[in-house]
Amino acid sequence: MTGTLFMVATPIGNLSDLSDRTRSTLMEVDVVFAEDTRVAKRLLDHVGSTVKVERYDHHSHDRQWPRVKEVIEHGRSVAYVSDAGVPGVEDPGGRLVAALIESIPGATIVPIPGPSAVMCALSISGFPADRFAVAGFPPKKKGRKSYFDDVASQTTTVVLYESTHRIQKTVAEIAARQPDRRLVIARELTKKFETILRGTAREIADQLQSEVTKGEFIIVLGPTL
Repeated sequence: MTGTLFMVATPIGNLSDLSDRTRSTLMEVDVVFAEDTRVAKRLLDHVGSTVKVERYDHHSHDRQWPRVKEVIEHGRSVAYVSDAGVPGVEDPGGRLVAALIESIPGATIVPIPGPSAVMCALSISGFPADRFAVAGFPPKKKGRKSYFDDVASQTTTVVLYESTHRIQKTVAEIAARQPDRRLVIARELTKKFETILRGTAREIADQLQSEVTKGEFIIVLGPTL
């Protein structure tokens, strides 16, 4: 009998959002595979788990996938966690699930739900979320122009991520194409310095000149219909 892969959502900042089910899963599995072992170990220490943590990220898939497969084939349980939020979004979790489905048809894969930065940002945006697009992180260099051209062509609500180093440039790119498009920018969601900015792309581009821009950002673009 094969084991089980648990795809475990973790808090995006506030550890009080940790669910009882997440806590018990991280206590009971045989191995935890993590995008960043340092982040995962801090979480495991918080819940009092002594489960072994091994790295599994975009760069280590070819090396680590046989190890994950071996553990599951021997009937043991595995948890996969990303740095924060629901695994499989902007992390290698989707690749792990796809490899398991292909390699062990019928393998048991269990989602452990929890916080999601995308859904948190949508919930406070005030924009329609019955249909929306998730555009991930903008490219740092190559493909950046076509990325923002594509975002501008989307008529539904669009969600994208950005880092502290490029948030001003990214909002400026949006404003250059659609200065009057409504935006909501969420900084450090669920954390002590959580900040929500609302306005047109032009207004927020100006506002960011005097705002604190440290932290992690989610940008929600309102629909244009």
